[in-house]
Amino acid sequence: MTASAPLRRDRRRKRRSRATFASVLGELLLTAGVLVLLFVVWQMWVGDIIIDAQQNAKGADVVKEWADEPAPTPPPVVDKGDGTTWYEPPVLPHPADGQTFALMRIPRFGDDYVKNIAGGTSRERTLDHVGIGVYTESKMPGEVGNFSVAGHRTTWGKPLNKIDKLRLNDAIVVETPEGWYTYRFRTLEYVKPSAVDVLLDVPQMPKAQTGERYITLTACSPLYSLAERIVAYGVFESFQPRIEGPPASLAHVDVAPPSAEGAR
Repeated sequence: MTASAPLRRDRRRKRRSRATFASVLGELLLTAGVLVLLFVVWQMWVGDIIIDAQQNAKGADVVKEWADEPAPTPPPVVDKGDGTTWYEPPVLPHPADGQTFALMRIPRFGDDYVKNIAGGTSRERTLDHVGIGVYTESKMPGEVGNFSVAGHRTTWGKPLNKIDKLRLNDAIVVETPEGWYTYRFRTLEYVKPSAVDVLLDVPQMPKAQTGERYITLTACSPLYSLAERIVAYGVFESFQPRIEGPPASLAHVDVAPPSAEGAR
């Protein structure tokens, strides 16, 4: 017995309906996949380029603003105890959460690298929108102890993306309205996220008191992962008051060749 003509037509309509629904669903899924891919591309690359440029532009505006203002009275010159003298670095008050107070300048990262530094290390108030954040218990620039900061290596302008490119004695300069605090890079280390002892006054030495001034930069590692932390340590070299103009430590340096760390 064969199906009647109306029944056959009904079956054909149902098959066409199922085929049409599957086609539409497939197109919607394909479109959604393309949109997700575009979002990832934006978040990981295009957005980073734009945000990085915006952060540097904001920093450059602050540099100009401070340069146009009357220079503050320089701090006293003191004897270092080894027959030489230096300007006693002024110690700034600790900033409030999200409050911008200084700029990070690292010639190894490029002449246009000028990142704002703000209080706190929360993503929503500091790291995602300002750039570099100061840990709550950190000492301040030029203060005896450890000036410790954090920043992204990927997304949101990735201000510490090139932290693994630092070389021995590279300048890490913190600029404030008062002047420039120059630190010199010493070494890199990889630690677990739980290794908070890298933020101690003498990193990883809980009971030590050296009287030295350190800087510690922290970021996630490897790239696009939270598995570890990459930590850069530096030691304080000098403070130069604004009245004397920019220090020699801000001089241009050649960009370092790629290192193997990027593959980690």
